[in-house]
Amino acid sequence: MKWLLALLLLAAAPVENSPTNYAVVRPGVPIVFPRDHGAHPEFRTEWWYVTGWLKLPDGTQRGFQVTFFRTRPPVDPANPSAFAPRQILFAHTALSDPGRARLRHDQRIARAGFGLAEAATTDTDVRIDDWMMRRAADGVFRTRVQGDGYALDLALAPTQPPLLQGQGGFSRKGPAPGDASHYYSIPQLKVSGTLVEDGRPVAVTGTAWLDREWSSSYLNPNAVGWDWMGLNMDDGGALTLFRIRDKAGQQVWAGGSYRGADGQLAALAPADVRFTAARRWRSPRTGATYPVAPVVTVMLRGKPLIVKVTPLFDDQELDSRRGGGPVYWEGAVTVPGGRGYLEMTGYQAALKIDFLPP
Repeated sequence: MKWLLALLLLAAAPVENSPTNYAVVRPGVPIVFPRDHGAHPEFRTEWWYVTGWLKLPDGTQRGFQVTFFRTRPPVDPANPSAFAPRQILFAHTALSDPGRARLRHDQRIARAGFGLAEAATTDTDVRIDDWMMRRAADGVFRTRVQGDGYALDLALAPTQPPLLQGQGGFSRKGPAPGDASHYYSIPQLKVSGTLVEDGRPVAVTGTAWLDREWSSSYLNPNAVGWDWMGLNMDDGGALTLFRIRDKAGQQVWAGGSYRGADGQLAALAPADVRFTAARRWRSPRTGATYPVAPVVTVMLRGKPLIVKVTPLFDDQELDSRRGGGPVYWEGAVTVPGGRGYLEMTGYQAALKIDFLPP
């Protein structure tokens, strides 16, 4: 574990001190499928991020998250050793159970290669040991993970085309030109499969959201974290909202998108999105305080839209420090006319590792 933590520190080191020449995110670069469903090893970091809601046969619901990360440590590419950690893969999974009012979660980490972990470049096919996410020939994504006391084996079938975030997939994340990512989402995924809880398998259905993002310089130096939401609306629409925060809690950048049920896409500028903390929750374990029920004011096509967020339950904090990651809040939420996931980072401590989700 010590060598893995050392690699994570390297992954968080400033790019300018690295012998690695990372690819740069640039506007005007087209997103091409199926190629861009696959990995982009020339960039510093990326993720395959699935969140959603599951319905059980008894009518109860669960929130779930499955995320695979790839990061390229600043290792000298001239290093000839087969053991040089040129790519590191991480995975997090979580299950939000309102009956327990507590998040269950687990994680994996491995160096790419040696048959332990791989991320294909031609299409989505990423795995760490027996954890996997793959896009099949029929376009359906499949994921299988085994957590602590639970397991997920799910098919995620697209019902809509990919949504290119920002300007054609070029998504600004700060005021500097380099504060950006290549970013697309696939909302309104139709979910089917099996959930195993404490050894008991049940068939589940539901809806999910897939985010794909890759970058080499994600956060502005003044930023400590972000708040992000991906919301599947009941009418078939999709709403993305995010803000990047500084240490005083002020907005460094903000944005998002709205694609209506009619397929019309509107990109949101920083001035179009304003987060307000309506209610906060303090973690009894980490001491972090999160605005778990924010109200977001969105200027959408010239008219204000008020988005009031209600968490499935308050305690959806995920502590990934034992794997070298941060403490963050990530949980299932509802809004009037929709449901999805809210993620909040940088509240327990400033986010120092740049391979986590948006």
